[in-house]
Amino acid sequence: MTRTYVVTGSASGIGKATSELLRERGHRVIGVDLRNADVEADLSTTPGRERAVADVLTASDSKIDGIIAAAGIAAPKALTVAVNFFGVTALLDGLAGALAQSDSPRMAVVSSMASLQENSAELVDALLAGDEDLALKIGTALEAEGSEAGFLNYTSSKRALSRWVRRESIAPRYAGTGIPVNAVAPGTVLTPMTRDLLVSEEGRTMVDAAVPMPLNGHSDPVVIARLLVWLTSEENTHVTGQTIYIDGGADAALRGDDIWN
Repeated sequence: MTRTYVVTGSASGIGKATSELLRERGHRVIGVDLRNADVEADLSTTPGRERAVADVLTASDSKIDGIIAAAGIAAPKALTVAVNFFGVTALLDGLAGALAQSDSPRMAVVSSMASLQENSAELVDALLAGDEDLALKIGTALEAEGSEAGFLNYTSSKRALSRWVRRESIAPRYAGTGIPVNAVAPGTVLTPMTRDLLVSEEGRTMVDAAVPMPLNGHSDPVVIARLLVWLTSEENTHVTGQTIYIDGGADAALRGDDIWN
């Protein structure tokens, strides 16, 4: 059966691969991105998010079966938290009512292996409290300290996003209306976002030390897309609240066999 999906970040990387895979399987896709998309909007701002929600509802006639939020950036800047967290959660909340009207509503977001890395607890708390002004203030201060501290904007945004998924997945708004909510956490994916890092031997060594991937190495975007498509398919009725590490074994390599104690 043909389903209607909303995919953010549809113009490149994982979002593009996911959109292409869905279309190959006969589904309708409404892509959202800054440019080269069905709905062009800036998810880093409140007006941009509101426009995206309104335009998606118009384009879909308020009939949506699945939402896949893949838009994100990895810059050591406060802008990263605006896009990666609020640009995801505000859009999902804005479309939740229309999604709930589907017979098989599904939702998934793209987190990251970085959700396990060092982060700013203060920033994560501000994000989960929904305080964008405070989050941007904290993020801007980190940015001013240099790239290493600035990168905490990225890791914190992904930690907060995975925690948001876990918290909201069992809330009446989602579980109560039959919507599974999940995240995928890729390791190193061959996308425009990682191209500059991986072009040199030094860059590859640094990346592989932070995210070791003993199973099959760096992945193509379509690998992540396949999991996102399954999580948002009719087949998934009970997987919810999970961040699934699709990382070639990086999580197991870094955290070992006992993550329960």
